[in-house]
Amino acid sequence: MSIRPLQDIVIVGGGTAGWMTAAALAKVLKGRYRIALVESDEIGIVGVGEATIPNIKNYNATLEIDENEFMRATQGTFKLGIEFADWGALGERYIHGFGSIGKEFNGLPFHQYWLRMRQLGRAAELGDYSINTVAPQRARFMRQRTDMPGSPLSEIVYAFHFDAGLYARYLRGYAEQRGVRRHEGRVVQVEQREGDGAIAAVLLESGQRIAGDLFIDCSGLRGLLIEQTLHAGYDDWRQWLPCDRAIAVPCASAGPLLPMTRSTARGAGWQWRIPLQHRTGNGHVYASRYMDRDEAAAILLANLDGAPLAEPRHIDYVPGRRKTFWSRNCVAIGLAAGFFEPIESTNIHLIQTAIARLVSFFPHAGFDAADIAEYNAQTHFEYERIRDFIVLHYKATRRDDTPFWRDCQAMAIPETLQRKIDLFRSNGRVFRENNELFAELSWVQVMIGQGIVPQGHHPLAGLLADADCEAFVADTRSVIGKCVDVMPAHAEFVRQQCAA
Repeated sequence: MSIRPLQDIVIVGGGTAGWMTAAALAKVLKGRYRIALVESDEIGIVGVGEATIPNIKNYNATLEIDENEFMRATQGTFKLGIEFADWGALGERYIHGFGSIGKEFNGLPFHQYWLRMRQLGRAAELGDYSINTVAPQRARFMRQRTDMPGSPLSEIVYAFHFDAGLYARYLRGYAEQRGVRRHEGRVVQVEQREGDGAIAAVLLESGQRIAGDLFIDCSGLRGLLIEQTLHAGYDDWRQWLPCDRAIAVPCASAGPLLPMTRSTARGAGWQWRIPLQHRTGNGHVYASRYMDRDEAAAILLANLDGAPLAEPRHIDYVPGRRKTFWSRNCVAIGLAAGFFEPIESTNIHLIQTAIARLVSFFPHAGFDAADIAEYNAQTHFEYERIRDFIVLHYKATRRDDTPFWRDCQAMAIPETLQRKIDLFRSNGRVFRENNELFAELSWVQVMIGQGIVPQGHHPLAGLLADADCEAFVADTRSVIGKCVDVMPAHAEFVRQQCAA
């Protein structure tokens, strides 16, 4: 293996994935490598991922981005969690909030004491015990108060909603200021080296040839390099994730400005609602086996808060992942690597983790096979655990009003997910495996929210006297309510801090 350093990095594709990658590498590599990005204005981007999870703050911190400036540039709003309506059963709703629920006590998580009181009929809904789930219902928001340790106000955890097109434009400016060269044009040919089949260069319609040592495929669902050229293969997960179509349309804003994404289950899929400063993003994710395009579009357009601001855009996809994410001298990032419907806002996060993982395994020009194998193994694990969490939303339902939901309820699921459900159903126990994305509280909220109710609770939660346990749970709810009372309205916070 040659330990000669790389010289030229070529990113094929712009959009969120391409410009997130370009901006991060420009920052981390400090101008010591030449970075080129190829994109064509003629090729549209999917660009429906306007909701994020809190980990994106780590990305922004790495780039040393001013949060208010970034929010102004992207017409952004804040997000405390995701509300799920009609998933467990028609008429039911819950919020999967970021951050903590209650406080640990005697080494046990709060939800164990809540389970004990719930089984005695002395507890409210689980969402009443977290500031991240109470505040969005009341359209309240503020950043965490680091000067108030121990208060729920110091534990607020948030992410963002933003316009994906504006975000890509913002990061393009950041990257170009740090030396990234953008080349406009459509790739018409990919040159491979003789012998090892690695990518040597891409040829543009203009005749320009762009050579490189490391190629990063951010070309979206088509996977121009990783699939069309290197034939990485694809794992189709439609047996667990039946939705394979989406329709997206923006509409005029309607108040109040809620600091949460909303996901409403429909007859053969679900609808998203993402509030931005200047508009609301909407979409309908559905399964083509159960619903045609016209019906799906009619459902979406009939359930908008305001007038549509554009023609609906149709997106066809196959849920799943590449069999290989890094092949030879090419790494796939973003939708070129795989696709999850945006039900838990994971696609932008997967761009971020792929970039971080690439930096961790940043290669010499010789490319070590052990590094590539470990990169692929870690990414496979990440995708499988996110897959399980998303499948849970479909499996854990009591809906039987349409063939789609009856089939979801009856489907066989991955063994890794079934094990988690069985463990939780017994005594409410959940354990995070390795570095899987979703922590215990995420699993607790979705399982409880969709009707998977444990038969018991941790036996050590029974050591607390009934009256003391009831007081502990009730006091937690009271404190949360009082803290939310002092939070400003989300719209007012945005107006004061980061209005576009």
